[in-house]
Amino acid sequence: MANIKSAKKRILVSQTRADRNKAVRSGVKTAIKKVFAAVEAGDKTAAQAELASATKVIEMAASKGVYHKNNASRKVSRISKAVNGMS
Repeated sequence: MANIKSAKKRILVSQTRADRNKAVRSGVKTAIKKVFAAVEAGDKTAAQAELASATKVIEMAASKGVYHKNNASRKVSRISKAVNGMS
């Protein structure tokens, strides 16, 4: 453990940020899984609803810096392609 006060604070702050980032990433993964589950079930209306909510979650994560904007864009593109590819 650090002895310097500022180093102790940095440890606490970095742990807090890591926990928050982990929670956000978990939420994004869950949202993406819901989209793919709806696609697998063949329910287009549910898939579109899940796509809208997943897109919002991903974009919010990107705006907070949890994901790079290109990474977020790629995720949105992949789920959009899956939903739009439904018959």
